[in-house]
Amino acid sequence: MEQLLLIGAGLLLASIVVSRASSEFGVPALIVFLAVGIIAGQFGLSTFAAQQQSLIQMIAIVALINILFSGGLETNWSDLRPVLGRGLLLATIGLVINAVLVAVVMRYLLDTTWPEGLLFGSIIGCTDAAAVFSVLRSQRMMLRSGLGPMAELESASNDPMAVFLALALIEVIRMPGASVLHLVPSFFIQMGLGAVVGLAMGRVIPWAINRLDLAEDGLYPPLSLAFAVLTYAVAAVLGGSGFLAAYVAGIMMNSRRYFHKRSLARFHSGFSWLMQILMFITLGLLLRPNELVPLIGPGVLISAFLIFLARPASVFLTLSFSRLTWREKAMASWLGLRGAVPIILATLTLYSGIPHASLIFNLVFFVVLLSVLVQGTTLTPVARWLGVLMPMTAKHLHRARSGALLTDNNQLEEAIVPESSALVGRTIMSLGLSENSLV
Repeated sequence: MEQLLLIGAGLLLASIVVSRASSEFGVPALIVFLAVGIIAGQFGLSTFAAQQQSLIQMIAIVALINILFSGGLETNWSDLRPVLGRGLLLATIGLVINAVLVAVVMRYLLDTTWPEGLLFGSIIGCTDAAAVFSVLRSQRMMLRSGLGPMAELESASNDPMAVFLALALIEVIRMPGASVLHLVPSFFIQMGLGAVVGLAMGRVIPWAINRLDLAEDGLYPPLSLAFAVLTYAVAAVLGGSGFLAAYVAGIMMNSRRYFHKRSLARFHSGFSWLMQILMFITLGLLLRPNELVPLIGPGVLISAFLIFLARPASVFLTLSFSRLTWREKAMASWLGLRGAVPIILATLTLYSGIPHASLIFNLVFFVVLLSVLVQGTTLTPVARWLGVLMPMTAKHLHRARSGALLTDNNQLEEAIVPESSALVGRTIMSLGLSENSLV
């Protein structure tokens, strides 16, 4: 146990420290985490990781729950409302178009079956919520026509869709005689129940946090994490999409007031980074270089096809009736970042026992690697080249830094609370201040 803790802590520290240095050379941090996992795997840790199937699957599920929950906590419903239709179309129809196009290439390039090709297309067709959230907010990009919120909504909404398609296709591959007709009503049932549970828990969690009045402030982060996992579990037990429930609950919570709101959002953001690090290191540990070498050519070709053809085709077809210009649609295509979520789905596929599971897992490596390298490092230059980048005003900068929106009409007032006042000992939230008040 001591040796495992030493190795695990060492890998985590090495990844973070090296990522700090790599940022000065323009190398994405996620690539550094992946490289650390690959290097560690060459020292015998890959065998140990391969034996921990149940543990890795549990970490993968918890990682995806928190990534979606954290994304919801940082998403404003007012920003999503104008782009709700476009985002959901991209997350559903766009994902299916993407999967079909990739399946055609897989069928004739690597001679896979149609279900296997669709499975791979579904896995790599979903854009990664954590990657999109982190890149847009770390670079403080303001894009025209609501492209930023639309990309965030798509990346978070297509994860439950991709999970549904992946698990359904795994079932079809494992049982070739199974009917696929039941997938249509099953999809609507899962998404509907997931949305309902998410809406309900999005109201219950803030209410519970405000009423519990815990003695120690340090108990609120684990309480919030437990509620996030509970939201997923309740929806899953009822037959709904637990991942969609977690995301919807986060969005609902962001529109409500509760204790330690900003500190809890920061906690989940940090925990999401930890989960991303673990999943990228896990991908590196599970990779076998001798299996990757023969796939370099097909992996690069499929990755290039996805980035430059399949993704743009799915976006332009799905948004063909929208008012977006071709430049804005092209930027939406370039925002299709891949990250931890395809790795999580590929990991679950690897342990499913289906044929060509290793092939799918190894190909996901090439797609994620090239997506982060090509798209993740060029978002700002491409947005500037397409003319969709908006200059950040002082109002936008303040909102990005503190989460509060100040205007010239606001007044700053100072109030002294006497020792005999009834306000002494009460929380700020219980003072009954205006919704527009900023303390």
